Amino acid sequence: MSRIILGIDIGSTKICAIIAEIKDDGVPHIVGTGMHKAEGVRKGSITNIEQASTAIRNAVNDAKMVSGEQIDKAIISLSGAYTKSIRESAIVNAPNNEIGLKEIHRVMQTAIYNAAIPEDHTLIHALPYEFRLDGQSYAEDPMGMSASRLEAFVHIVTAKKTALENLKRAVQEAGLEIENIVLSAYASSIAVLSNEEKELGVACLDMGGQTCDLMIYSGYSMRYCDFLSVGSHNITMDLTIALNTHPSIAEEIKIECGKLILSDEDKTKSIKVSIMTGENVAKPVTLEIIHAVIFARVEETLKLLAKSIEKSGLKDKIGAGITLTGGMANLEGMQECASSIFRKPVRISKPIAVDGLFDRLRGTDGATAVGLILYGAGMHTNYEMDCERRLLYKKNSITTDNTSIHNIELPKNAIEEQTLTSRITQIDDLSEIRTSSEDKHGNYLVRFYKWLSQLF
Repeated sequence: MSRIILGIDIGSTKICAIIAEIKDDGVPHIVGTGMHKAEGVRKGSITNIEQASTAIRNAVNDAKMVSGEQIDKAIISLSGAYTKSIRESAIVNAPNNEIGLKEIHRVMQTAIYNAAIPEDHTLIHALPYEFRLDGQSYAEDPMGMSASRLEAFVHIVTAKKTALENLKRAVQEAGLEIENIVLSAYASSIAVLSNEEKELGVACLDMGGQTCDLMIYSGYSMRYCDFLSVGSHNITMDLTIALNTHPSIAEEIKIECGKLILSDEDKTKSIKVSIMTGENVAKPVTLEIIHAVIFARVEETLKLLAKSIEKSGLKDKIGAGITLTGGMANLEGMQECASSIFRKPVRISKPIAVDGLFDRLRGTDGATAVGLILYGAGMHTNYEMDCERRLLYKKNSITTDNTSIHNIELPKNAIEEQTLTSRITQIDDLSEIRTSSEDKHGNYLVRFYKWLSQLF
């Protein structure tokens, strides 16, 4: 049965809402979008709840009008401005010498407990990036494997409670309930990265209007995330000051003349710029001066991000290079400039093709919003725990002999998710998993019971 989901990207420059239908095969189909200028949000933080809630409400209402759907639950993005990250590990025993959901659930909970999350922070994501069996062998998916001990290495993302509460209140005052919260950089990476890049190791930089979010993947999961309160808006303000002009004019100059690599011909050109003197006065400014202002800010931003990658200790694990997304990545020459600073292969990434995707979301600035929909469709890290401490896993990874996982009946409080290639399940209470009457035939019941018994 298909279902409707709503994703809201709460950015510093715009609020973007997407409504999508998740079909029976797990493929999302976008049926409506709405976009509104961000108000009450600055550098990723809520600064005015009333203004922010109004902007959110307007964007959602536009999406509802286009789609014709009525929905009051939303998956929302969370800026890295709120967050901190911790790497932790945990070990649990497997009494029956076989790894099942119960052991995976327990090792994830233990890792969160070991992390000793500060009292003023709360969990957003717990993302396992490595499993080991009996302290030795690496297991990409430990489900069903034989071992007496399971060890997990987990990347934990937390958010400051007070800042998160302001975000929640802004969403709730817009008349919406929160279904889930997703780190914006994580959502963007879901929309732009391939499985091959994740396996090889890749850094994803979401360069927005007022912020830059960095995350590093290695082994199919996020290993590191960081935040920089600098974005393309800083370039606009630099031009405003350097050229003594109005910010709206500086924004137009950035869009029309913003280049990080100038040809010899461009160096001889100039444009007229209106200056703030109270009179209608314009002065000629060479493109070389404009280029120098823009390049200085971009170079500084990229060098700060390069230092963050060095600090992560994962630079040597970035086999697939670096991918850039977000509006700031559209500056002409950004790919070449970033490659020279990072000394790694760099590409500009747009969201993957999603059925029904509107043209205005096909660019780099639509990555986070599209990623929220894909997350809701199930394209998240296998065995991660979300902000409600629900274990999210891919059902096609749980098999016993020839028994189909689709014969497992879930408890009433389980929420079925869909993926593009598999089915996803969120379970709060593992003790309620049981067989349906359809399983009671032949020796399937015997095989299934052996698998089920190890959960308890």
